[in-house]
Amino acid sequence: MKTRQITTWVVAGVVMSTVFTSCKKEDTPSLPDIGGYASSNDIASASLLAHFPFDGNNIERKSGTAGTALNASFTTGASGQGQALNLNAGYVSFPALSALTSASSLPSFTISAWVNVKNNGTSPSSFVTIARAGEWAGSVNLLAETGQRKATSDTLNVKGLLVQKASDGNASFQDNINSPDKGGDQAFKNAGKWSHLVFVYDASTSKITLYGNGKKINNPDYESRAYNGAPLGNLTLFPVTNVIIGAWGTNLPGGKPDSWQTPMTGQVDEVRIYSKALSVGDITSLYQLEQAGR
Repeated sequence: MKTRQITTWVVAGVVMSTVFTSCKKEDTPSLPDIGGYASSNDIASASLLAHFPFDGNNIERKSGTAGTALNASFTTGASGQGQALNLNAGYVSFPALSALTSASSLPSFTISAWVNVKNNGTSPSSFVTIARAGEWAGSVNLLAETGQRKATSDTLNVKGLLVQKASDGNASFQDNINSPDKGGDQAFKNAGKWSHLVFVYDASTSKITLYGNGKKINNPDYESRAYNGAPLGNLTLFPVTNVIIGAWGTNLPGGKPDSWQTPMTGQVDEVRIYSKALSVGDITSLYQLEQAGR
């Protein structure tokens, strides 16, 4: 009788434990999707060529390639979680990534990055450069040109610059920028704080567009790009030498930079390079997910 009672209690205890554990698992809340994605890494994952999270190291996540740093350390990440690259007139340079070695690797592209520039208004800052040999401007460049355009210190003049190898072999410079004097979203007053910047080139429309914190900020007058009267279409890159975060190609050892070509002071986080033009919806989702640390 005593044995049976003890056994019953044990069995009952196991059952109750099982029920409790089961209920606990079912009741654990999961974060809702944003734009249909649970994580920023889910967005256009098949087209993501490179990702530099800067979570306490200078390693590109997709290939495992390590970068070489100058005047670089780590600080709290853009979302308040993880870490970010902290530059004091410094940079991190990566050798040419295998995903970018083909001249046709970026027929269209999207470059995204979180930046917090501290030398705004004193000199232009290069955030991301897919570098060409011996040139300050790479094939693809995301930068702030505030120092040259003399905008107010709280305003960022964001510029997307691409240098295409044209059909005649010449370097075709193409760009777009926000014009703060136009007001509205183009007056991007986010200098000195974390900003999510996105540079998009769409080969199907030959348009360059720029986004800041999920909104389009570029001057629409400069979106459509052509060379010798013909739309750019699919891009052809010059040979890639490096991917540089925070500096110009001429800032690397052996380069001869002009006086305005100084490395960045500030922070950079979550740099991504895609081989497609992300949709507006995906850009907004990427901004919101990374802002939430997801």
